[in-house]
Amino acid sequence: MATDYYAVLGVRRDASQDEIKKAFRRLARELHPDVNPDPKTQERFKEINAAYEVLSDPQKKQVYDLGGDPLSASGGGGGAGGFGAGGFGNFSDIMDAFFGNAAQRGPRSRTRRGQDAMIRLEIDLNEAAFGTTKDIQVDTAVVCNTCSGEGAAPGTSAQTCDMCRGRGEVSQVTRSFLGQVMTSRPCPQCQGFGTVVPTPCPECAGDGRIRSRRTLTVKIPAGVDNGTRIQLAGEGEVGPGGGPPGDLYVEIHELPHAVFQRRGDDLHCTVTIPMTAAALGTKCPLETLDGLEEIDIRPGTQSGQSVPLHGRGITHLRGGGRGDLIVHVEVMTPSKLDAEQERLLRELSKLRGEERPLGQFQPGQQGLFSRLKDAFNGR
Repeated sequence: MATDYYAVLGVRRDASQDEIKKAFRRLARELHPDVNPDPKTQERFKEINAAYEVLSDPQKKQVYDLGGDPLSASGGGGGAGGFGAGGFGNFSDIMDAFFGNAAQRGPRSRTRRGQDAMIRLEIDLNEAAFGTTKDIQVDTAVVCNTCSGEGAAPGTSAQTCDMCRGRGEVSQVTRSFLGQVMTSRPCPQCQGFGTVVPTPCPECAGDGRIRSRRTLTVKIPAGVDNGTRIQLAGEGEVGPGGGPPGDLYVEIHELPHAVFQRRGDDLHCTVTIPMTAAALGTKCPLETLDGLEEIDIRPGTQSGQSVPLHGRGITHLRGGGRGDLIVHVEVMTPSKLDAEQERLLRELSKLRGEERPLGQFQPGQQGLFSRLKDAFNGR
């Protein structure tokens, strides 16, 4: 045979139909007369069209592979570059090569899913630690009770669009070198829905939904933190046309506590005691999340030391148990002494041999920027 159709498309003889189609579309984009008006290119375009007409048809391809006349396999055809019975399939592939596969046609639904909504909820530390139940008010779109989401006034209904006959799109025919080409676009009268609402519902103006405030009960699990979001499925905005609602997200905002600072699931606080109490030891009452407890300050406690209370922190959100409560001790040195207090302290220092203490010196702690500076300088 004079023409090797496989070579024309640049594929192997054992190429699959998908490979043949991809090769044809690639060449069609390059050689289409609208892209490249060169007469030689137009001849080449006819060649690839003829090759694809044969190789894309399993019956013609089998006859061609056996050395016969592929055009006789379907009772004739358009010939090289023709648009006979097989040519329409090629025309569709040419359109796909430039515009991709056409989207599914038909009227689009008036009913669509609603958007998700989010509300911020403030809770205190105790509620975050042990969980709680809250009633919240939300202002969202709900189904219109007057029209039940249909959008039409009571006693009326949506009517088939007389412009597109319910198809949701209108077509336009134009002429090109390939012949008549039909293009479609959404119907301007019904906006692609295929129906129109002559008498919209007076309550929702045809949207099928109205805004309403309602009360929801939310269960807050123990262990939530700032930024935790609780999902309430189906409690968000109702969609247009009475469509299914989206979800509602409740974002937790934990209010600051007067005594405790939260770090993860642990709680921290600071107790300030006089130096005599630090030296002799004492007990300090502390109102924890579990009630009043006494913090045991042992004799000789230094400023900066801490007393842990295990299992007195926040409940773990995932898994059992709780964090700890860490009490940091700060020793307060008196800044003003009367004569008697000064005499007693001097006497104590004499008894302890601390009248002229030598002190213990050690390198001072460096800040972050000082350590970085020393690291760059190689110290």
